[in-house]
Amino acid sequence: MTLLKKLNKLAILLTILAAAGCNDAPVAESTKATETPNDVLVPSVISYNIVNQYPHDPAAFTEGLEYKDGFLYEGTGQYGVSEIRKVELATGKVVLSNKMDKRFFGEGITILNDKIYQLTYREGKGFIYNLATLKQESGFPFHTQEGWGMTNNGTHLIFCDGGSSLYFKDPATATIVKQLSVTDERGPVMQINELEMIKGYIYANQWQADVILKIDTTTGKVVARADLSSIRQQAGIPQSSGRDGAPEVLNGIAYDAAQNRIFITGKNWPKLFEITLDN
Repeated sequence: MTLLKKLNKLAILLTILAAAGCNDAPVAESTKATETPNDVLVPSVISYNIVNQYPHDPAAFTEGLEYKDGFLYEGTGQYGVSEIRKVELATGKVVLSNKMDKRFFGEGITILNDKIYQLTYREGKGFIYNLATLKQESGFPFHTQEGWGMTNNGTHLIFCDGGSSLYFKDPATATIVKQLSVTDERGPVMQINELEMIKGYIYANQWQADVILKIDTTTGKVVARADLSSIRQQAGIPQSSGRDGAPEVLNGIAYDAAQNRIFITGKNWPKLFEITLDN
């Protein structure tokens, strides 16, 4: 057999072995990598800066916070003292309020179509108020055992119940049209609390954690996270002591879309902050 024939035969043999999957070429490893499903998304870190500080009523057990046309609107909790308030930003002065019946524990609020929507804690009932007068006009049911935070996307009310789910509710029919599970790199995120829609994302407090989560409204994934635990030290607000009326957890996010301003506070905090979130 000539050398040329031997080389041709060797080439044919190598081709057959390759087709049978007998080589360890790097292509095999590349194929495996592309088959890995659902890559874990690790939230990016959001830095923050304090722009301004304003007075805040330390007696306000803040459950919901909104900003509209130069005023803050605040929903406070606790049985017997829950109310809806209209508050001057610069002074913290309450200019209008509506106290709830002592049977109800007020929770998250949101403003949609010049109405204020408010959840209650364990009563399974929400209320609708006239924005101009704060007078209660009607109510609505919700199916979860508890009500916590609430926001809206211009069409639907979006609320949470202390678990890891966000519920999208049609305000006209009171039906749930969508349920979204919130997850991060560790899995479901529990105790989602006060909510605010900012530039297409939901920003959320997490109960018992001085953080703000940035949530993708399509996937439910936490795409970024801001650690605001140091804001207490910067502002001289002590950690929760467990005493009634003492400063508790960070809770309350309001957005001024016209001027791109974010306001935050906490339950029984003596201050409210205008901050930037750089993400």
